[in-house]
Amino acid sequence: MRPCLSDAVRLQASELNQDDFHGAKWVVLNGYGFYGEDLVETAVGLAKKEGLQVAMDLSSFEVIRNFRPQLMKLLASKQIDLCFANEDEARELICGSADFNPQDGLAFLAKYCSWAVVMLGSKGCIASHKDEIVRVSAIEVGEAVDTTGAGDLFASGFLYGMLNQLSLEDCCKVGCCAGAAVVRALGGEITKENIRWMHKRLELQNLPSKGIHNVSPI
Repeated sequence: MRPCLSDAVRLQASELNQDDFHGAKWVVLNGYGFYGEDLVETAVGLAKKEGLQVAMDLSSFEVIRNFRPQLMKLLASKQIDLCFANEDEARELICGSADFNPQDGLAFLAKYCSWAVVMLGSKGCIASHKDEIVRVSAIEVGEAVDTTGAGDLFASGFLYGMLNQLSLEDCCKVGCCAGAAVVRALGGEITKENIRWMHKRLELQNLPSKGIHNVSPI
């Protein structure tokens, strides 16, 4: 499956201005933005001028393959505070073989970002912040109906934890819960029934759920 990239190139870098970032705490970008000329770089620059933190989801191993020089330049600038990658993306990032260790991908990202996360699908995730490394198991959902949006919803849940000043481990747990909730039904949004399911799972782990009413991909 490949996403339609028309929206990724519709917004032009010249359309962004400082006011777009005023009042925010985080700016969340994804790798598909590289298909718009200078779009990601301009957004990061404006965000940093506003004193914001920047999160990036690498989005696809093909994005890394097609835009490696731009991505590595951005990572080397140390302006990406938090980076999400799945196993395929982490493998591509370090040019790993089929038997690569996801922890190597995590270590690579951690050289450039304060927070690094490698999502492992049904195996949960691993994450790092400074000298702390955590591994969190996925939440059992039975049969996954549709994995569309699982990575996006994981990132949404993780960022919810960050905004609520949760620990690294708890951010991962909220992310895993959000990702699990969306795969229980067709489509890339969490249904009302699965939002209730998510609330219950968070409560069982003594995690906050205030403000989680409707969750869509970031």
